[in-house]
Amino acid sequence: MSDEGYEMNYIREAFDSNWIAPLGRNVNEFEKELANMVGIKSAAALSTGTAAIHMALKAAGVREGDIVFCQSLTFSATANPIIYEKAVPVFIDSDYETWNMSPSALQKAFEKYRRLGKKPKAVIVVHLYGLSANMDKISEICNEYDVTLIEDAAESLGTLYKGRYTGTIGDYGVFSFNGNKIITTSGGGMLISDKEESINKVKFWATQSRDPARHYQHSELGFNYRMSNILAGIGRGQLMILNKRIEKKRYIFEYYKKMLKDMEGVHMMPMNNWSKSNCWLSCILLRGKVKPLDIILALEKSNIESRPIWKPMHMQPFFEGYDFVGAGVSEMIFEEGVCLPSDTKMTDEDLNRTISIIKELWS
Repeated sequence: MSDEGYEMNYIREAFDSNWIAPLGRNVNEFEKELANMVGIKSAAALSTGTAAIHMALKAAGVREGDIVFCQSLTFSATANPIIYEKAVPVFIDSDYETWNMSPSALQKAFEKYRRLGKKPKAVIVVHLYGLSANMDKISEICNEYDVTLIEDAAESLGTLYKGRYTGTIGDYGVFSFNGNKIITTSGGGMLISDKEESINKVKFWATQSRDPARHYQHSELGFNYRMSNILAGIGRGQLMILNKRIEKKRYIFEYYKKMLKDMEGVHMMPMNNWSKSNCWLSCILLRGKVKPLDIILALEKSNIESRPIWKPMHMQPFFEGYDFVGAGVSEMIFEEGVCLPSDTKMTDEDLNRTISIIKELWS
């Protein structure tokens, strides 16, 4: 929570107005404020980013047995909603240029499934760690095949791709406000789209699909997915300091880049001139004598947390039976990568202490 205290003002407003439930002014205003910020027509505040992906799939018409192409290098929350709808995930490899969905692997997947006579219903691309995917090429492929494109921008709120915010380029965009994200509502998510009618339908589904009848009537399956007015108040306050958070995240990345540039085998996560990342996490690849686990264990001894790169979905026990299209790039990023401490509360002293421990591994 920010030190400015904006959040408490909105929370008090919710209590004073007696709107605590998943309804109220904070919910409505949070949707409007975020949509206005990123330049999109409509938004639905939901309980989690996972719920937002689920609702995006439903809005795209995904049903039992449908094929969904999904980036493999991601957190399981991206892929799990495909299973919720009893659809079939096909996992797509990444490239080193972006760490995200490889356009060439996506093209191969479309060609493969065209030969099989199985056109996918949707594509889920991820903007991993705040890094933008190559959206021009991916959008072009999805448009060619007339397939819905869903952007999992859970980690990339504030990231720009050629001047446009990630999440606004595909048919649907998803943000997460989980406790570890760049801004948080404690738990929560947002689905955004220029398809206003679809977002209104999502709000209906997410409020238990309650028909506009005097009595309680439900003609469709509903979900309890709406964000509470309290949490939306937190989100409104956090949104006011988003740019400050992004500035600090970028500072942390540049600090690591400067201090680790002479370390043999260290490669920072890719920054492209057509993208401006929010640098949600500062990550590196290690291609030398020092391995990711060496850094993780060394920092752990000093009670400093670092983490491996996400384990690709096609390598997960639950998903290993599903198809994968690619050349193993996502596996190599997973095996060579580590996420460094990147909290916005870190001081230069904290960063120097972390870097000092890392550098000792080369001595």
